[in-house]
Amino acid sequence: MWDFIQNQLLGMKWLNELVGKMLKAFGLDPMTRIGGSVQFFIYDVLKITVLLCFLIFVISYIQSFFPPERSRKILGRFSGFGAYCIAALLGTVTPFCSCSSIPLFIGFTGAGLPLGVTFSFLISSPMVDLGSLILLTSIFEAKVAVSYVVLGLVIAVIGGALIEKLHMEEYVEDFIKGVKQVDINSPSLNQKQRLLYAKEQMVTTFKKVLPYVLVGVGIGAFIHNWIPEKLIETVLGGNNPFGVVIATLVGVPMYADIFGAIPVAEALLAKGAKLGTVLSFMMAVTTLSLPSMIMLRKAVKPRLLGLFIGICTAGIIVIGYLFNTFQFILI
Repeated sequence: MWDFIQNQLLGMKWLNELVGKMLKAFGLDPMTRIGGSVQFFIYDVLKITVLLCFLIFVISYIQSFFPPERSRKILGRFSGFGAYCIAALLGTVTPFCSCSSIPLFIGFTGAGLPLGVTFSFLISSPMVDLGSLILLTSIFEAKVAVSYVVLGLVIAVIGGALIEKLHMEEYVEDFIKGVKQVDINSPSLNQKQRLLYAKEQMVTTFKKVLPYVLVGVGIGAFIHNWIPEKLIETVLGGNNPFGVVIATLVGVPMYADIFGAIPVAEALLAKGAKLGTVLSFMMAVTTLSLPSMIMLRKAVKPRLLGLFIGICTAGIIVIGYLFNTFQFILI
């Protein structure tokens, strides 16, 4: 039963076979490089689109119960280790990319929440979410998806706790400390309003992330059918001890969300890259993209920004090597 869910419902292998048959009917052989690239592109775009729209709708419906003011109040009820865990978990049902998480981080920080708690939220929000769990399960096995999410939450909790212990409050920009907070209870929504909100969020978010999905799938199709397997194995395979570091550093300047990064990771893994190496690439792309770091610099001073980048980078690299070490158990 689980194999059916994994392969046919989430992985949509039937769709891949259907696309292959359709291409053959039009005279394009999927076994050729061009045909294989076209099949990879059409199949992945359709699969990700279906899963993406479903996930955004469901997650947005859940988000309707956690508007920013309510989220702030929830976080304000906890302290210590529990607060870091709640903040990291709350990040799993919030926006899909780091750029959209930063405004919430600024609001939480300006409201007086502990800095470590707000950074736990900031780390987990783009790195791990319910969408990443489902999408990773659709491509890799469930053990990989669950391990990815759990270890991402561990980075968020440890990172927030470390920032709190170092007392970095003075490195938050002054304008954030001076923000006046208005305690307004968000209006309660009825069932119809929640469904309408989820639908609007699905349409808006899908339009925003679609270009990154197309680019990510296009890169994945190119890697899958045109890049020699030996080259991928040499650079990102198990024989290169610096593969995880290279993948992390390559991912940092890029900007995409997990929906655009997964097709690239899928193609790299199929070509011989190690599991931890491709997951490190995904984490770096979603958490440490250059545009989001530029936005974050407006809110925090260079020393705190550097510490945030250092914690995330170190955590991503450690997790990458852990996944590489235990790949034989996971897949």
